[in-house]
Amino acid sequence: MKKYDFDRIIPRRNTGSYKWDSAESDDVLPMWVADMDFRTADCIIEALRRRVDHGIFGYTRVPDKYYETVVEWFGRRHGWQFTKDMIIYTSGVVPALSAIIKAMTSPGDKVIVQTPVYNCFFSSIRNNGCEIVDNPLRYENCRYSIDYEDLERKASDPKAKLLLLCNPHNPAGRVWTAEELEKLNTICLRNNVMVVADEIHCELVFPGHRFTPFASISDETLRNSITCNSPSKAFNTAGLQIANIIAQSPEVRAAIDRAININEVCDVNPFGVEALIAAYTEGEEWLSQLVDYLYHNYLTLREYFAKYLPWLPVTEMEGTYLVWVDCRSLGIDSDTLEHRLLDTERLWLNSGTMYGKDGFMRINIACPKSVMLDGLNRLCHFLNNL
Repeated sequence: MKKYDFDRIIPRRNTGSYKWDSAESDDVLPMWVADMDFRTADCIIEALRRRVDHGIFGYTRVPDKYYETVVEWFGRRHGWQFTKDMIIYTSGVVPALSAIIKAMTSPGDKVIVQTPVYNCFFSSIRNNGCEIVDNPLRYENCRYSIDYEDLERKASDPKAKLLLLCNPHNPAGRVWTAEELEKLNTICLRNNVMVVADEIHCELVFPGHRFTPFASISDETLRNSITCNSPSKAFNTAGLQIANIIAQSPEVRAAIDRAININEVCDVNPFGVEALIAAYTEGEEWLSQLVDYLYHNYLTLREYFAKYLPWLPVTEMEGTYLVWVDCRSLGIDSDTLEHRLLDTERLWLNSGTMYGKDGFMRINIACPKSVMLDGLNRLCHFLNNL
């Protein structure tokens, strides 16, 4: 078995990296944008190299092997059985969300979100002329849970048409259980609210937890949902622009397909197709070692906070690589904290207000351990000099 080196530092500055090249100076350490500082799996690199060697990059026809690979991967890894005709490919999960909202709502309809949550949920709703309805997650003892009573109230509004579900949840770190998801679906079914499941982080699940695809739980969840997924988070291939929408209903798929063509995000590039096939057919061992590395980064971070920053609770993390830290005891709003960290320590974290929750910060730990510790030391230095 090959051992992959996730401790290796690979310079990313001056490579057109949004994460590393957005800062004004080279001394900034970015721990914000949700991509990883690791090389992707060798099998993906080799597949892309073979495609480059061909030397012609015309319009891409997605082959049957692509669909078969997606079906086999989710069936084998997650026990989710679906057919290839249920798959619609597109260029990313965010364009997928936007197209789904366009297809399934009318301007003025309401879409439920569960804050704190991925910021592009908000923009996708607003850009389609819909109203955001917040079903805030409950926060207790460093852990988030669903407020079902509040969800029932919000879903009962006849104008509520969709619920955007983040599973696993960014930035709350929850990997929702089958029981939690089934209870959520019961409420949504009762109120004619369809669930749109963003499952882009589905492969990044820590020991002791299990990812359950929302649509896999029952015939009812399959019928009442649309799923978005991509290998981009797990295999660090976001720049290759490939994602999938999975829906059972032919009528729903037809409506989404129309919306995708209206948005002109119907074409994908050959590298995204090749990368997905390689990841899902040959990348499982690399992925296993990656998740183990991320988990130990998380444990190291928790130990660091317990020793040096015990007044800042770290939210319990079951999956993803995005740590959510409670900074309310500092008495500084999140935006100000983000700016001051950047100005004084050259450390770039995400403000919680971006996700609908002031007083929290999001830290991306998908980097070599030494880089993470550099960031934590900068944070500690700042806090010790307040």
